Amino acid sequence: MIGVIGAGAAYYYRAPIQGYTGAGTAYAARVGCSCRFVAGRDIEDCEKDRIAGMEAISLSEDLASKSVTASFPLLKSDTATYREGYGCVLQEYRD
Repeated sequence: MIGVIGAGAAYYYRAPIQGYTGAGTAYAARVGCSCRFVAGRDIEDCEKDRIAGMEAISLSEDLASKSVTASFPLLKSDTATYREGYGCVLQEYRD
């Protein structure tokens, strides 16, 4: 019964949930990329820069492409890539 109620609530609030996770992962990817590839800090140290409420978002790095991906489990992920002269930019958004 509780699972059905939880699923119904998640469905009802899906638009705000998708919006918050999308904004959170985009922000975390961009800040994490800047921290890692502009400031030169370790990705573990960059995890400390997350603001309150972003504890569920995880960061991973790809050294070959100089990118950082921020993921919210099962819902959303965004990647920011370092580009010389531009800094870190988010990859093109696809819905």
